[in-house]
Parts: sequence; structure tokens; C-alpha cells
Amino acid sequence: MSRLWIKICGITQKQDAVAAAQLGADAIGLVFYKPSPRSVTLSQASEIFTGILPSLKIVGLFVNPEPSEVTEVVESGLVDYLQFHGDESEEFCQRFNMPYLKAFKVGADRDIASDISNYNSADFILLDSFDKDAPGGTGKTFDWSTAEATNASSSTNLIMAGGLNSSNVRKAV
Repeated sequence: MSRLWIKICGITQKQDAVAAAQLGADAIGLVFYKPSPRSVTLSQASEIFTGILPSLKIVGLFVNPEPSEVTEVVESGLVDYLQFHGDESEEFCQRFNMPYLKAFKVGADRDIASDISNYNSADFILLDSFDKDAPGGTGKTFDWSTAEATNASSSTNLIMAGGLNSSNVRKAV
């Protein structure tokens, strides 16, 4: 990827989607994980994104979903990408025939490089902070040297998540 790609995740209101698009975001994330406070239904998602810039990509986020949940969202035609933020296998991620992001939790006792090598079909690798109680969206940062090492050793596009805000995003980039 030749330039920074910005995805704002957890959008639940139309005015936030409009603002993100106007401010130059490349993508918006919709959370289809019911336990999340930022979860939306397919009907809500459709209302949020009606009339949004067609250049804005829509990412549907799932955590260990049933195949039927993903299929319903895919068949709606609303999303451009799928994001898997749980323990989904590469085979599971591929079965929907859509570009996808695979998330990995940095800080868990995992070999991130080995994990990534098991997802050669992923269009993006997303690194997020580990929290034993939440699959993501914690607002916590992780050791960004992991992202540097991952970026240097992988040809897959890399996305950083977790605790990015106006005071630290410049350093992260």
C-alpha cells in the first residue's frame, strides 16, 4: 500500500459516518458482534450508510460468527470487506469470497509472525491490543515495535488498531 489507509471502526450513527467520510476516511467499520456496545443490526447499518460517498469502503466486523451471520451481511451487498476479529481459520475467512482483514491481538502469548503466515489469503492484517476480556475496541495501545517488525517481514497490508488517538497517531504512523 503506497499511502496511509484510514478506517474508523464502530460507527453506530449516520452523522458519524458522514463526518468520517467528509474528513477523508477511506473506510468505515460496522460491528456485527452482538456483545459489543457498538454493535449494529443489518437494518441499522443500511440506514447509517444510505447516501454515503460511494468511494468510502464499508468493513463488516465479526468475532467468531456463525457462517449464516456473515452470509446474510455479504448477501445484503452493504460491505466491501469482512473483518474477522476472533479465532476464525483462514479457510473460514475465505469461504465468503470477499476481501478480508484478519485481526491479531498483540501482547497475548502468541507468535504474531507465525499466525500471519497462516493467513496468506488475507488482504489486510490488523494488529490490535490484547485484552483477555474483550476481542478488540479496548482503546489500549500495544508495543508498536511489533507492528514495525511485522510490516518489515510481511508483504500483506498492515493496519494498526488499539488506542490510536489525536495525541499518538503521528508517532504510530
